[in-house]
Amino acid sequence: MEGNAIELSTPAAGASNAALLTFGVYLALVFFLAWLSGRVRRRRDFVSEYFLGSRNLGLWAFALTFAATSASGGSFMGFPSLIYTHGWVMALWIAGYMAVPLVTTGFLAKRINQVARRAKAVTVPDILRARFGSQGVGLVATAILVFFMFFYLLAQFKAGSSILVTLFGDIPMFEAAVVRVAVWQQNLGWSWLSAAEPDFLLCLSVFAGAVILYTAYGGFRAVVWTDVMQGAVMVLGVGIMLVLLLYHLGGLERSTKRLAAMTPPEHGEVTLEMMTVSERPVALRKGSWLEITDQGRRATMARTKKLTVIPAGMSRAENVEVLLSTTPEEIASLQPDPLTRPIRVTVTERTPYGWGAGMKGAYLKAPGPDAVSPIGFLSLSMAFSFFLFWPFAGVGQPSNMVRQMAFRDSRTLRHSIVLVCVYFSLIYFPLVIIFCGARLLVPGMEIEPDRVMPETAHVLADIAGTPWLAGLIVAAPFAAVMSSVDSFLLMVSSGLVRDLYQRNINPSAGERTIKRLTYGVTVVVGLAAAVAVLNPPQYLQSLIVFATGGLAGCFLMPMVLTLFWPRTSNAGVIAGMLGGCAVHLTLLMVGYQVHGRFQEYELWGLDPFLWDVAGSGILTIAVSCFTPWIPEALERRFFGESSRSRIEATPGD
Repeated sequence: MEGNAIELSTPAAGASNAALLTFGVYLALVFFLAWLSGRVRRRRDFVSEYFLGSRNLGLWAFALTFAATSASGGSFMGFPSLIYTHGWVMALWIAGYMAVPLVTTGFLAKRINQVARRAKAVTVPDILRARFGSQGVGLVATAILVFFMFFYLLAQFKAGSSILVTLFGDIPMFEAAVVRVAVWQQNLGWSWLSAAEPDFLLCLSVFAGAVILYTAYGGFRAVVWTDVMQGAVMVLGVGIMLVLLLYHLGGLERSTKRLAAMTPPEHGEVTLEMMTVSERPVALRKGSWLEITDQGRRATMARTKKLTVIPAGMSRAENVEVLLSTTPEEIASLQPDPLTRPIRVTVTERTPYGWGAGMKGAYLKAPGPDAVSPIGFLSLSMAFSFFLFWPFAGVGQPSNMVRQMAFRDSRTLRHSIVLVCVYFSLIYFPLVIIFCGARLLVPGMEIEPDRVMPETAHVLADIAGTPWLAGLIVAAPFAAVMSSVDSFLLMVSSGLVRDLYQRNINPSAGERTIKRLTYGVTVVVGLAAAVAVLNPPQYLQSLIVFATGGLAGCFLMPMVLTLFWPRTSNAGVIAGMLGGCAVHLTLLMVGYQVHGRFQEYELWGLDPFLWDVAGSGILTIAVSCFTPWIPEALERRFFGESSRSRIEATPGD
């Protein structure tokens, strides 16, 4: 957009420097905790303290860092966008997550903590390398971990930047900066950079700089301390949103009745025609509401999906992508942007939903509306798959394993299981209520569903007449994002520095060298993720599910067998990890061919994660049975008495 273009829509109301100030106080606390963590680290061994917090996490620290890392940008950005789009069926989709703490920490935590202490390991590849006495198994684990963690980082960077776009969106200083960024993008002429929306690019730069800085400086302890604070912020933010939304909508019963009258929108294209020709370009903002009339009466309302520019000397714009409302109550309540009234809008194409088109109550029943699929969003087989997916995929997440290596004692572990179960219940069930209700509060967010959380927070704060509250509410999803980004950055940097460089390239590297390299790698990885997410997919949850399933498919069965089955061999673990990865990527490529977008193929209606785990487990067991045992000394170190000794002592052999 040219800097002197006429803009035919006004900013959304409700911006306030008070919200920005509240949010600024939250960020200041984050950086203070990073600074404090840095002071503590100076008195301790760098590697153990920076990557694992000296293995001394107490109950609240362990429970909330586990919970906050699990409740990532997917929980507070991607999950709400799916609730908003598909309705109450998402309660069934997320139900299995309530069992994540019980299954994840109860299944592996105690054993993995014991093995990590015996091996003096600070990373998951460290455990595998020590358990099998093999550099190869550590390198394969590191490569897979870095690959899938990078997709996690992309999702979190998109989420954090989208939050800032909403928070800053209508502040005059920010708008002026966005215009300058847009001009700079055009002058630079780099297609991959100019394709990014200027407001997103600016906020991505701010977010990346903040999170990289405090993570690189503070290390694991800073991550844990900020996770404790961010965990409290998340619960508080969700609670405030729930109370404000139900109060404004008149309670759960009334809002449910209104939701029952809604029908899914339609995607389409329109032609815009101005009454007069302008001498300057005319810019129509993304998200502008347009009135479409039929015989002088309002027929529907359309919302633009992208920035639309009518060039100077022209009066028409064709093939403008829009979202078309189909619910009579919603159509009657919406108001067109005031300065767009001189534009005549003609619908040229309409695309109804694949399932739920024209169906009242579609948002209250299974399988839930879906814009593409004719069978709806969540079939029964997929619901069953996700009930298994969340708990057992959580078991296979290296980010959870790292935290399980760091708790203080068994008492901490037992109590934290209960605490995190309660915490997740206070987060996820209210989110389903909030963002089903958000359909009534902020219509038309299908144009950019991942921004529905901060947008709803802004609207609720405006309704409450307390603009500063928007900063606190928006801090909840931002806290979830930051608590995940810092953890994932540490995972990737520890994999590259500890597992690749120190273990394989320069084993004699001193603490000073490791420290500098760790800081540098953290910064480089963060910047690479920021560049890669310049043009993200529509739903960040697709990245979350892909990375979660991939890591669990590669690590779940190999790690379970590594920890509990002495017969597991290094060749078996390598085969299992690579096999799980191959199955996952194959199903992704097939899904891309079938669906035409970033989505795995659901063979026989089951989530790809189940096939990943099955393939990985079968390969690990089969290859281990036909390859040599690990050295007996290693077996005694991690399992006590050798299994081979017991077999040889069995009578009748």
